[in-house]
Amino acid sequence: MIPYPIGDMLTRIRNASRRYHPDVTMPHSKMKESVARILEQEGYIEGFEVIEQQPQSQLRIRLKYKGERTAAQQAISEIRLVSKPSRRVYAGKGEIPQPLAGMGVAIVSTSQGILSGKEAKARGIGGEILCEVW
Repeated sequence: MIPYPIGDMLTRIRNASRRYHPDVTMPHSKMKESVARILEQEGYIEGFEVIEQQPQSQLRIRLKYKGERTAAQQAISEIRLVSKPSRRVYAGKGEIPQPLAGMGVAIVSTSQGILSGKEAKARGIGGEILCEVW
């Protein structure tokens, strides 16, 4: 059992990206899939797929790079966990952070599901700040 699945997911993505792996695989959950969907919509990953298998499905994320492997540049320069099991971080609708003055994206867990910070602000809702990506 993984103590904090979102933290594990972000660490796997960060490590694979720094080693220029083409993809990274992890145990699947709906929450991880929602985070991957936001990363894809914002252009930080090429895509993702759910691999159905027993006893647990897997989530494969295809990482995105610019250039050839020897001189490649990562699409994700930093991915940082904000809310932890020991310290949850919540923000109201007007307090949602904008990493790098709007160049990055915050991922927020709201009552309407997991949303990007921009979308949560547009809907006028706050929630738990899961992570920041830039």
